[in-house]
Amino acid sequence: MKGSKRRRRTTLVVALALIAGLGATVPSHAEETYPFRDPSLTVDQRVDDLLGRLTLDEKISLLHQYQPAIPRLGIQSFRTGTEALHGVAWLGETTVFPQAIGLASTWDPALMEQVGSAVGDEARGFQQERPAGWGLNLWAPVVNLLRDPRWGRNEEGYSEDPELTGALSTAYGEGLTGGDPDHLKTAPTIKHYLANNNEWHRTTTSSDLRPRVAEEYDEAAFKPAIEANAATGVMSSYNLVNGRPNTVNPDLDEVVRKWTSYDLLNVTDAFAPGNLPGDQRYYPSVTEGDAAAVKAGIDSFTDNDADSSVTTGAINSALQQGLLKESDVDDAAGHILSVRVRLGEFDPGGGKYGSIDKSVINSPAHQKLAREAATEGAVLLKNQSGTLPLKKSAKDVAVVGPLADTLYSDWYSGTLPYKVTPADGIAAKLGVSQVAQSEGVDRIALKNAATGEYVTAGTDADGEPLKETAGSGAATEFDVFDWGSGVVTLRSAANGKYVGYNWSSFVNDQVQPGGWFAQQQFKLEEQPDGTYLLRYAGYETEESWWGNPVYLGPTGTDGTLGLVAKDAAAHYTKDVVRSGVDAAVAAVKGKDAAVVVVGSNPSINGREAHDRTDMSLAPAQEALVKAVRAANPKTVVIVENSYPTTLGSLQQDVPALLWTSHAGQETGNALADLLYGDANPSGRLTQTWYRAESDLPSILDYDIIKSDRTYQYFKGSPLYPFGYGLSYTSFRYGSLKPVPGGYEVKVTNTGARSGAEVVQLYAHQRVSRDKQPLKQLESFQRVSLKPGETKTVKLKLAKKDLAHWDVTRSKWTVESGTYDILVGASSADIRARTTWQVSGETIPARDLSRTTRAENFDDYEGTRLVDESKERGTAVGVTADGAWLKFGDAQLASGAAKFTARAAGSAGTIEVRLGSPTGTLAGTADFGGTSSPYAYETVTADLSRAAKGRTDVYLVLKGEGLRLATFRLR
Repeated sequence: MKGSKRRRRTTLVVALALIAGLGATVPSHAEETYPFRDPSLTVDQRVDDLLGRLTLDEKISLLHQYQPAIPRLGIQSFRTGTEALHGVAWLGETTVFPQAIGLASTWDPALMEQVGSAVGDEARGFQQERPAGWGLNLWAPVVNLLRDPRWGRNEEGYSEDPELTGALSTAYGEGLTGGDPDHLKTAPTIKHYLANNNEWHRTTTSSDLRPRVAEEYDEAAFKPAIEANAATGVMSSYNLVNGRPNTVNPDLDEVVRKWTSYDLLNVTDAFAPGNLPGDQRYYPSVTEGDAAAVKAGIDSFTDNDADSSVTTGAINSALQQGLLKESDVDDAAGHILSVRVRLGEFDPGGGKYGSIDKSVINSPAHQKLAREAATEGAVLLKNQSGTLPLKKSAKDVAVVGPLADTLYSDWYSGTLPYKVTPADGIAAKLGVSQVAQSEGVDRIALKNAATGEYVTAGTDADGEPLKETAGSGAATEFDVFDWGSGVVTLRSAANGKYVGYNWSSFVNDQVQPGGWFAQQQFKLEEQPDGTYLLRYAGYETEESWWGNPVYLGPTGTDGTLGLVAKDAAAHYTKDVVRSGVDAAVAAVKGKDAAVVVVGSNPSINGREAHDRTDMSLAPAQEALVKAVRAANPKTVVIVENSYPTTLGSLQQDVPALLWTSHAGQETGNALADLLYGDANPSGRLTQTWYRAESDLPSILDYDIIKSDRTYQYFKGSPLYPFGYGLSYTSFRYGSLKPVPGGYEVKVTNTGARSGAEVVQLYAHQRVSRDKQPLKQLESFQRVSLKPGETKTVKLKLAKKDLAHWDVTRSKWTVESGTYDILVGASSADIRARTTWQVSGETIPARDLSRTTRAENFDDYEGTRLVDESKERGTAVGVTADGAWLKFGDAQLASGAAKFTARAAGSAGTIEVRLGSPTGTLAGTADFGGTSSPYAYETVTADLSRAAKGRTDVYLVLKGEGLRLATFRLR
């Protein structure tokens, strides 16, 4: 198959070729037994046949997410986009595996493939329940790199490292596809291309990707799964890259499709096409935007929900206006049909995987796998003086904390078929009906300071709108859960339901906080007089459409609470009916052990459309842990969340810390297995855990090289390093030896328990023309060892793996020199090392007499990367006075006499300086500006005699809004 656009043959040629392929005898009912339904033909032949039978309108109809049935050909409807990040989502009860970050923390590609296979099976099982619309195009996995742990969608990704992300996404994808790209179990789409790691203004912010960062980092995470045919396409992301929306990123055709010989089905993110003429204002109309997206490599438009008329109307209009040709539609429709053919849709019985039925959904085998994944994905952060594992004989245990007896689901989670909470799992492990418990949260009553009436909830299962009444008892009491940043949720003691806003009133009717807009969030704002204002915080502060008041107060004659302006808000006294800390302390005193479960709520502590502002535990949770620890020295803390946490003083204060993601239905059983030693912790961190937010630059800074981001470049002291994780046993490493294809090291379990070690190989280039990572993961291997057992671990490493992107020649290069080869238990725990004298090449001095792209700088200040044109190319834009670009180690030989550049945008000057931004001035080009930032003109300047020899050349750019695309010195 061809991944690039292909010119379709005529119907006559197709028919003749297919008849020849079928043999001399043509079936008597050839018009019913269409060749596209013949599995003996190649996929290309079947696609060409089907494409040749479709009318133009029918082909256009395929370009929307909801593809209609074509009855005259017996073709059923098809829909792209079943969510399957850690289980099939939004279709009902299904096996819910740990969040993606938890799955990744296993560092176990084999397990990842098993989980992917299970999810693919369950997607097929659900398919049997909805045969009218094939939903086997799965939107998973997410391979965006976890460059910044404050990203609201951190839970959806795998790692800050492209090697690890590539290996795990490939494994998960191979499970989803079934491992045979010609016969797909499901068709996974990896998300979100490209450099999508902030939710703040995600449709209008641009990620600056200098070529090295794009090639070595962001693209490197997407390439492996596509290259291995473990994914069948990419989803373009909402954000812009270098000033151009990813919905029209030409990489979709010109880069991604070159990674495979198979046709890819590329889709947009939901409603993204409408952003092009909308808040991005990149094209004046949907017609022009959709046409540009098709030209860039988009095949399927996810827009306007199930209403395809806007998309089909825009494509038709684009054809009429000459913005698209029918061949463009054929290419996109052909990519879609290729995937549908390979899914077996047109095969007898649905093809290779058509017999998988709903019996696989939440099967015993999948439940067992979910428990295994939840167990392997937990990371032991601290274990002082052998606090863990706990002894099963010590049955008098208390399990406390806001997450002790509940499981939370995230936005992309399936519906939990059952829930084993931490308290449930520990009770089952100890063989008791239940353990001592306390959520450790305050129960309060809110009394109007002016009237003496209480905020009162309904007592029935569905709740009632909150009112102020003279009532008392449970109806006036609420449990307050602190999630940090001042945000709390209120659970009614009357019926155990959370209070939420339904756009007209506040009702205690929610089982859990959740939904696209988490409308169960409040803030209790203390006033100087000691009273509190109750603020509604579920309105999503970055949503431009929200303009309502945000404070609560009586709005009706019956005292019903509604939204009012701050000056009309009710002032409440907060009566603590029951202290959460006191209750937890009472529960743990005198117990054999205290297990405190704290962490996050996935609907509140960052999610789609919302980044975190901090990474600490909620203050009330931290206070709870400290109080429990003081009451019982045998305290174990479980941190259950989806991102690195700063932890405050807890890292020093408590003897044992265990981290888990929100790990699905088997969370409690997995934690109990780990706490009591039936399983040995083997998870490893896939991100750097920082000590404070101050260790991080702006979340919008994507240049990991210049800003020293991720373990590759971070020079500080992390709380926990990338790759870190403890075990109940210990491992000894032997010496590191080169072998064909890589290196090998002997690893011995020197402890008394069986355990798994994750052996990690890093490389470091000692000397380079360019700034290099402090260390970079190149290979890893998970190995299980019995006590005293030794195994030889082979770690792959080839010379090409040491390459980096040479901006002077726009190519991958391996430099000659000494490379440190480091093997250990984490990026900071190196146990064996050696060196490799590599015979590569020496990057020559820059030849600036050739046309040089401005984006290929070595360093910069006061600039942004911008779109050279709407279609393709990157230029450099000036954003501040004193902007400059460095082009290091240039050879000007006997002298350069003239500077020539292509510039656009605002008027300004371009100075050529030598040695530094304030070095010798060799020449100045004046630019009068152009009417459009895309209208480039050539500017020149004569250079002084000083412009010679081998030196660093700096271009000092003056004039905010000036854009530089290319230049040369000759």
